[in-house]
Parts: sequence; C-alpha cells; structure tokens
Amino acid sequence: MHKFWLDSYPPGIPADVQADRFGSLNDMFSWVCARYRHLPAFTNQGTTIRWDHVDTLSRNFAAFLQGLGLGRGERVALMMPNLLQYPIALLGVLRAGCVVVNTNPMYTPRELQYQLVDSGASAIVVLDNFAHTVEDVIENTDVRHVVTTRVGDMLPFPKAQIVNLVVKHVRHMVPPWHINGSVPFTAALERGAGLKLEEAAPRLHDLAFLQYTGGTTGVPKGAMLTHGNMVANVEQTAAWVGPVLAEGKEVGVIPLPLYHVFALTVMLAWCRIGAHIVLVTNPRDLHSFMRELRHVRFTALIGVNTLFNALLNAPAFAHVDTSSLRLAVAGGMALQRSVAERWQQRFGIPLIEGYGLTEASPIVCANPLDLKHYSGTIGLPIPSTECAILDDEGRALALGELGELAVRGPQVMKGYWNMPEETAHVFAPGGWLRTGDMGVMNPDGTIKLVDRKKDMIIVSGFKVFPSEVEDVVALHPGVYEVAAIKAADEHSDEVVKIVVVPKDASLTAEQLVEHCRANLAPYKVPKYVVFRSEPLPKSNIGKILRRVVAEEERARMAPAATPVA
Repeated sequence: MHKFWLDSYPPGIPADVQADRFGSLNDMFSWVCARYRHLPAFTNQGTTIRWDHVDTLSRNFAAFLQGLGLGRGERVALMMPNLLQYPIALLGVLRAGCVVVNTNPMYTPRELQYQLVDSGASAIVVLDNFAHTVEDVIENTDVRHVVTTRVGDMLPFPKAQIVNLVVKHVRHMVPPWHINGSVPFTAALERGAGLKLEEAAPRLHDLAFLQYTGGTTGVPKGAMLTHGNMVANVEQTAAWVGPVLAEGKEVGVIPLPLYHVFALTVMLAWCRIGAHIVLVTNPRDLHSFMRELRHVRFTALIGVNTLFNALLNAPAFAHVDTSSLRLAVAGGMALQRSVAERWQQRFGIPLIEGYGLTEASPIVCANPLDLKHYSGTIGLPIPSTECAILDDEGRALALGELGELAVRGPQVMKGYWNMPEETAHVFAPGGWLRTGDMGVMNPDGTIKLVDRKKDMIIVSGFKVFPSEVEDVVALHPGVYEVAAIKAADEHSDEVVKIVVVPKDASLTAEQLVEHCRANLAPYKVPKYVVFRSEPLPKSNIGKILRRVVAEEERARMAPAATPVA
C-alpha cells in the first residue's frame, strides 16, 4: 500500500519505527530503570519515587506473586485509580510473567464479576475503598489471592530501608474493608523482598494485557494486547513526540485513569523517554487538581475534550504556571473546535488531537505537533501504520468517500480473548482492523472522522452524525456541554435531540436552533432541545455517554422536550 500521507509528515518523523527494539515491555523497563536510575519517575499527592525505587519495588512485588505460585500467563487484575502503587503493581505483574487485567474501580459487582470470570483472573490488587465489591463476587470467580492497598500506601525509599518501614506501617494498617486471606500491598512488598525472583522473559507475541472494551458492538470483550503490540505503540508514540520532548527532561501530567488504554500507553511512552510522570488521582475534583498542578512545572499534559473544557472554565487554572508547557494532547473522544481554538488562543500552543482504539493499543493517528490551527481531523497515520476507508464489503474507497476507517500495523491486537467469532467479525480481508468509526481520507492523508457507526441518526433517509451537531452547538457561547441523540418522531422514524448544560441560564431553545440553522443543513437541525442543570453522564475518562443520556431521557419520558424546529 502506498503511504502517500508520509509526504505530509513534519520534519524528523520517521516513516517506520523499529517495532521490536525491545524484546518485551520487561526489557524496555529494565533499560529505562538503568538509564534514568536516579531521576524522578512518578509523583502522586506530594510523594515522588525515582526509577531505582520503581525497579526495587516492582521486583519485590513480582517475587511476591511468584511466591504465591502464580506462573507464566496467569491473569492478575488491577483495580485502582491513579496511585503510585499502580505502576509498581503493573510492572511487578509483568516481571512475574503474568498478564495485567486493568479493571475500573467504579465497576458494579455484576460488571466486576463478568470481567474476573471472563479473564480467569487468579489474583487482584484493589484499593481498599473498593474491596467490598470484590468481596461481593469473589466466591463466584477463580480469584485465589487478594492484595489490598490504600491511598498513601507507597514507600519511596531505597531497598535497605524498606523492611523496617514496612513492618512499622503494617502494624498500624486497618483497612476499612477486610477480605479473608487478603494481604496488604506493603506486606506483599516486604514478603517479596525476602524471596528470589525468576525474571520472566516474555516474547513479543506473549500477552501483556487483557484490556476490556465494548468494541463496535457494546459487548464487553478482552482485547489481547501482546508485548509486541505495546512495545510497537510505545515506539510509534515516542517517535511522534520526539521533536518536542527530550529524554530525561520532561514532566508529564496524567489525569486520565491508567486503567484506560490511552493513559496507559502514554504513561509507557513517557517512561520510555525517562519523563517524570505526575499521576492525578481524581481530576474531577478541580480544586485538588489545580493544587497539584501548582506544585510542578509540567511540560506535557493529556486529557479529553471535557477535561480541557473544564480547565478553560476553571478560574483557578489561571494561577497555574503553564510557561513550560510544550505539548497538550486530547484523546478518548472528539475534540471540539471551540475548545481547541480557546486553548490555542490562551496558551499559544495547539491542543493536539489524536485517535486510537483499545484494539490498536490504542494510538493510530495524530495531528502534527506543529499544528498552526484546529484541523478538524484526527491527523495522519503514525509511523508503521496503514489506514484505509472501507465499504461494508471491505473494499477500499476512493479519497473523499465516506466509509469505515480500518487500520493495519504492529500495534493491532492479537484478537479478542476467547471470542473467535467476534475476532473474525472485526477483521476485514487483508488483516484490516475495522474500527467502527465512519470517516473520509483527505488528499493530504489526514482523516476526518464523522462519528461512530452505531450512533448515526437517520433523518428521512439522510445520515446525521451526532459529533457534527455537538461541535456546532458547542460553538455557541452559552453552552457548557452537549450530547446529541436520536429521538422518535411521528413524521420521521428518527430526529435529532440535543441535551444541553448551559453556561448562561438565559439561553433558550430557540436561540440554539437558530444557531444550528445558520451552521447545519436543515435535516441536521435539532428538533428537540432539553436543558439540564446537572453535568451530563460521563465515562471513567470523562467522555460524554450518549447511550446513558438517551436512556435517561427515555426514563424521564422527556416532559421538557417540545419541538422547536
């Protein structure tokens, strides 16, 4: 396939990367811990650990897991928000030869049980605040070992000091939830310090993560991400940011949860360049978030559209020192023009939109880092990546034609765990991964996404994509956030409804409809407008959940939704 988009690459970006530069993530981390040994690695809530601490503590946790009898390929679930324990546990699991199963701590018992049973997890590391959920389901799973931890359970000390401090801490530790047979994280580190570790030597085709996703059908599936997939995507990401970020000199802020694949891979890529990574535990608490940012001179920041919108509207963010900021990346959901333009006007650097999906580890495309203005696209395929627009039969479409985005590259998953039919369904002939996202490819190789295939609204036979409507509505200065969903109508099977959280209480439905009429074709103009005073429901990374909004509207029977168009 001719990669004509390479002609649009900025200077310094290679066409391909050495996807097998490291034999595994374990090899990469061994290299990182040695190369940047005495540099700060992670900071969370005022505590910092260096790379040599990461090496020691993860080694001890790996030895502890092996001491439990956990062997190669066994699955270990991690159920925590962003804490220092997360990277230590994650690396420890990999060093023991096991597979990481990232788990949302906000899961209900039903959701957690499904994931633990489906993955066949043998062990789980859980923040004690959420241990009651584990306790509710553990008897119905294969989980044999539980490690509990709590906020502040981290020991940023050299190996020689670990044992005494751990013993003192464990004596005074009384978790609010106790699971019979569970082991405190600090006690696990203490026990592991006295055990021999047989360093695992996974190969590139071995599993590193079972990363659960709804995929294109909404049914939870475990994407099998290998060490090779992750190493490749780390190298691809590092190559893309290479012209802007320097090895061993960056401070990157991660407010998105590490159990989400976007934050996970960014964290791994920043580890690869020896960055000092600031983990934010609860970015929704903007007051605490601002307080943490005021203590670091950060050079890089990731987030989602809703988070960047919240920062732009937070008065306290004006008191945060952003003078060193060189890279801000938005992923996980579509970036709205209004947010991107306000960000660039205020800080003088672009808000770079990227695109990916769990099945691709996840990063597929990104805008150039020297972007001069909002592009309205997801950018270009990153190095060693091919993209195409396919029709329903899997045939490639011409430039400018609307179809389903498909991707090939070393970052594409091995398949779905124990779901061969779903795996076969998501791959088109030629090894193309169908993304479920509709879009067009431009002559310069940039790709404009229209929306999710499943979210499309059909109005009198015409296709309406919610993200386009949302982007236009969000441009109105009186709108804080918006979701566009389908609604039934007596004259048409489906029409557009928008659910809006206003900035300005005087905003009216008629004003919004007039605004839409000036910027959208008539069939795309919302017929129903609903106002809400509370924030719209969001995913764990802050993505507005249209499905939940639609369910809530149906439950309310939409008494406030009167036709306005």
